[in-house]
Amino acid sequence: MTRPKALISWSSGKDSAFALHEVARGGEFEVVGALTTVTETFGRVSIHGVRQEILQAQCKAAGLPQRIVPIPYPCPNEIYEARMGEAIAQAVADGITYMIFGDLFLADIRAYREQKLAGTGITPVFPLWERPTLGLAQAMIASGLEAHIATVDLKQLPAAFAGRKFDAALLADLPEGVDACGENGEFHTCVVAGPMFSGRLAVTTGERVERDGYAYCDLVMDTVP
Repeated sequence: MTRPKALISWSSGKDSAFALHEVARGGEFEVVGALTTVTETFGRVSIHGVRQEILQAQCKAAGLPQRIVPIPYPCPNEIYEARMGEAIAQAVADGITYMIFGDLFLADIRAYREQKLAGTGITPVFPLWERPTLGLAQAMIASGLEAHIATVDLKQLPAAFAGRKFDAALLADLPEGVDACGENGEFHTCVVAGPMFSGRLAVTTGERVERDGYAYCDLVMDTVP
């Protein structure tokens, strides 16, 4: 029996990675690519600030062809939606009928995705939807998923959290009111290992920079001397 083709909306972070893992375990879909918005001004994954070379290594480790949606910085919403529309049209032309998202509980984000995909021929799938986030975070860690915090919203967390490992110690240190998975935008992650990868990525933490109200930890692929 032929399984329907799906894309994973790939942010480089733990939620999309674990959504991919859950879908792979379920076996309902054939995931044929990873769709990622990249801010072409910086050559980095949008929002997360992860270098494209790490994104490429992630997709290689997951066995997924990259589908890059380039956007400028700053990016007006009409440009974002036009570029995404082109990517969706291409996916439909390629016989893809589902898109997998790692969203957890933000109803407005889910509604936006459903609205934008309505009538395109692609159905959104939310495998992690409304799972309690502390338990979900613990399940991610228990699965062998390893990630670093790549971006911190300075209104919600101190800059010192940028670069930290996403582990039990981090969960214990999060201030009260901060979601365990950062679903309210408190932080974003970069996955370096896990059951969805063929092996661990050789990534180290670099310098921390602050820009536009966010702290970014520059994650760097190790080079072989």
